[in-house]
Amino acid sequence: MYAIIESCGKQYKVTEGDVVFFEKLDAEEGKKVAFDKVILLSNDGKVKVGAPYVKGAKVEGKVVSHGKGKKIIVFKMKPKKNYRRKQGHRQPYTKVEITSIKSTTRKPAAKAEETKKAEA
Repeated sequence: MYAIIESCGKQYKVTEGDVVFFEKLDAEEGKKVAFDKVILLSNDGKVKVGAPYVKGAKVEGKVVSHGKGKKIIVFKMKPKKNYRRKQGHRQPYTKVEITSIKSTTRKPAAKAEETKKAEA
């Protein structure tokens, strides 16, 4: 089972047990986080696609740690004009372990209707 979720303006493909690096989230280490914006949900070949999101689907995870990514160098230069600017940047991230993928299915309601038809 896997899901495609939207968080921090990006889309991530996640399965249970995955460790995903999101942009910095406002959650403490060890706390649980829930992602309600599930775009696609796949379970044993059965795919549910949301418009825009799948109703009742939820992905839960646990915050493992916070940190900063590898440094990138931003270098601006204009040739022959003696213009050079060098700047470094480290993007903060939150490391999250996906614990569960939940979806509400309408099977219990369908079974109730089948039992009513069988009794009649």
